[in-house]
Amino acid sequence: MPLVNTPRETQFARETALALLGPDEVIKQEAGRAGSEDFAYMLEECPGCYLFIGNGTGNNTPMLHNPRYDFNNEVLVRGAAY
Repeated sequence: MPLVNTPRETQFARETALALLGPDEVIKQEAGRAGSEDFAYMLEECPGCYLFIGNGTGNNTPMLHNPRYDFNNEVLVRGAAY
C-alpha cells in the first residue's frame, strides 16, 4: 500500500519546518520513494504527513539500517522543537 501524505497537512508541516529552521534546512521531496512504511495505514484513517527529520550529512553519517549507522543525538533538540 502506498503512503500518501494529505496536501493540507503536508503544507502545514512544511510551513512549520520553514518557520523553525529556515529554507536552507528544509528539503522538499518531489519524487516518490520505494520502501515500506506502516504509517500508510494510519493515513488511510486520519489525514497527516509522514516526514524525515534527518540525521545530518557527510561521509560519517550512513543511512538507517546500515551496520555503521550512529544516531546523531543533536537532532533530538530539533525534533522536539518541531
